[in-house]
Amino acid sequence: MSLSFDLDKIINLRHELHKFPELSDNEFLTSERIANFLAEYKNTELIRGIGGNGIACIIKGKNEGPSVLFRADLDALPIDEINNFEYKSTEKGVAHKCGHDGHMAIIAGLADVFSKNPPDRGQVVLFFQPSEENGQGAHRVVNDEKFKKIKVDYAFALHNLPGFPKGNVLLRDETFAAASKGMIIKLTGKTSHAGEPENGNSPAVAMADIIKQLNDLPNKKGLFSDFTLLTVIHARLGEVAFGTTPGYAEVMATLRTYTNEDMQKLTSACEDIAEENAQISNLRIEIEYVEEFPATINAHEMVQCIQKASEKSGIEYQYLETPFRWSEDFAHFTQKFEGALFGLGSGTEHPQLHNPDYDFPDEIIENGVNIFYEIYNQIIKTD
Repeated sequence: MSLSFDLDKIINLRHELHKFPELSDNEFLTSERIANFLAEYKNTELIRGIGGNGIACIIKGKNEGPSVLFRADLDALPIDEINNFEYKSTEKGVAHKCGHDGHMAIIAGLADVFSKNPPDRGQVVLFFQPSEENGQGAHRVVNDEKFKKIKVDYAFALHNLPGFPKGNVLLRDETFAAASKGMIIKLTGKTSHAGEPENGNSPAVAMADIIKQLNDLPNKKGLFSDFTLLTVIHARLGEVAFGTTPGYAEVMATLRTYTNEDMQKLTSACEDIAEENAQISNLRIEIEYVEEFPATINAHEMVQCIQKASEKSGIEYQYLETPFRWSEDFAHFTQKFEGALFGLGSGTEHPQLHNPDYDFPDEIIENGVNIFYEIYNQIIKTD
């Protein structure tokens, strides 16, 4: 089945969004472009400023029924684009290298479809979410009073996936994408002259021991139930001053797990390591967390719904054996609503996400629109 909508218009929108990318928390013009595009369609209600620059486009059905949310992300990445096509990024050091421009185009395409084929029951919520890349947007959205007033029963989102056949749907029950968080350990001792280190208190030994013990932690058998990974991504000790014994150190690590329960265990174990070493060396310690993403857990019934929608649309699908190690803040939606995140193949030879030569393939927009539309039809059949 192929829906009737203005594909050229949607592709042009995607190119415009690509040309003018904006980083997390700064998607002001992107949000404005989306709002202007959606305003052309009748029988829609726009709610702006949700969770920052978020926009909800609500299309009500003729009769009572379920409320189905389809989500796209607004933000780009701090990456220089090396492509040379006409619509390349005009912003130095900023580009849509995760395909959020394509995700927005697909959801905008649904506005075109539902304006011509109004929902029979319930309502459709087309949601454009800010600040996915820094892990803050979805959490802000679901806790925003404006959003809470929008009735939502089901929530769906897709992510384009290079390395898989173009246009294929990728499914997985339970965990689709990993939980992750950035951990910052700050150790404070006392500086002194480098010739008199006994008069200071250097955090060097504690820092080295913490790094070693953190690296060993995921290999401890029986402590975790599933995949667990810890990557030390940065460390800093003192300043470049050969006459000074350092008095301050930082260790930064990224924690990843396939389950939220293992993330709690990993976090607790990391804190124990840091605090014990700080105590041994008589150091003050502070621990902070940034970019926190829960695991994205798909509801089995919603995955089955996507499978049926794929079959009805004539779109090939496949199930993934393992979750992805990257994270997605759509997890905050699936924690509150029945829903699922699925993949849409970008091509087996397509440049990978976050690479400077990546560009969202326009050829998969139609499949994205079709699958979301059929998901709605499956929901109203079974709800």
